Amino acid sequence: MGIRRKGREIAVQTIYSLEFVNNGFQIEDKELKNKLLEIAADKGIEEDTKIFEFARDLLNNIFPNLNVIDEKIKEHSTNWTFDRIAKLDLSIMRIAVYEMLLIEVAPAIAMNEAIEIAKKYCSGSSSKFINGVLNAVAKEINKNNKKNNEE
Repeated sequence: MGIRRKGREIAVQTIYSLEFVNNGFQIEDKELKNKLLEIAADKGIEEDTKIFEFARDLLNNIFPNLNVIDEKIKEHSTNWTFDRIAKLDLSIMRIAVYEMLLIEVAPAIAMNEAIEIAKKYCSGSSSKFINGVLNAVAKEINKNNKKNNEE
């Protein structure tokens, strides 16, 4: 398993665990770092590794953009209210949507990573749901990119 996959998994676990201690994600940098350190240590990952660094960068950039990310997920989770989305599924989608929207990771890569993580940690139907939402987000991004290129 690659550095980025491990980093994404640690980031997913951090986001997921913070769902239960911080309603609304009003967290301080120190609290975020401590939770990440705790989860990484549990996996035997040191703070000075590229895995930890990648996970930290994801988290440090996801939380300031959480409203934008969540709105995109809400927009594309048709027939499913945001509050009904499983917290672990949501944690996975937040990372993938962040990567697709804000750092322009190729949608196919972000989606594949999210689906593989979902297969490892979530219920059987989760990967299909996550794929559907992320596919809709990717289609919108591609449509907007084509439109921008034509202008």
